Amino acid sequence: MNGSRFPRSVFGHGHEPDPRFSLANERTFLAWLRTGLAFFAAAFALLAVQVPERIGLRLAAATVFTLLGILASVQAWANWAATERALRRSEPLPGLLAGPLMTCGTIVGAVLAVAGTLI
Repeated sequence: MNGSRFPRSVFGHGHEPDPRFSLANERTFLAWLRTGLAFFAAAFALLAVQVPERIGLRLAAATVFTLLGILASVQAWANWAATERALRRSEPLPGLLAGPLMTCGTIVGAVLAVAGTLI
């Protein structure tokens, strides 16, 4: 147990796991951050590119994608910490915290963006 590493709420518990598992958990963390950045890019593109679509639907879709970007970033940290704690305590790994919400949000954002071009 090493209490000098940050965050203590993660590294202050259990024993050091196999580095391969911690590194895989870190890669998953980075994948969630890339997903969040992609959502932010989608929101920015909807607002920056002039396309023949209704501004209200485009703004709604951009808002959904911005919220999904924030959620993906929060999911990255929360899932990393929960998984690392579980690895250190030799407990079962946690489930995906925000997966179903992000799936539904992605569908809603895409439908809004496409509907804006069709109406």
